[in-house]
Amino acid sequence: MLVWCVVLLFLGIAAFLDSIFTFGDIFRRVNSVMFMLVSLGLLIRTSTKIRLGKREGYEQRIEELEQQLTQLTKNEPKKEPKKETAPVS
Repeated sequence: MLVWCVVLLFLGIAAFLDSIFTFGDIFRRVNSVMFMLVSLGLLIRTSTKIRLGKREGYEQRIEELEQQLTQLTKNEPKKEPKKETAPVS
């Protein structure tokens, strides 16, 4: 999807430049500008969704690791500190 957004953006830029250099009518200019803006919006929205998806994946992985850590700490026997005793004389 990201690749298609980039392709749409470049096509919009090409259409806009074509309308400027060939002095097309106003519809071609407005159409190309709208095409560029829509494709740019799609590109921004897609990149934002990709970042949010990565972040959600990281958050889920952190939760899994925290659960594993709590299970490991519950399963380990508690070590009591050794009491030092005075040597018997």
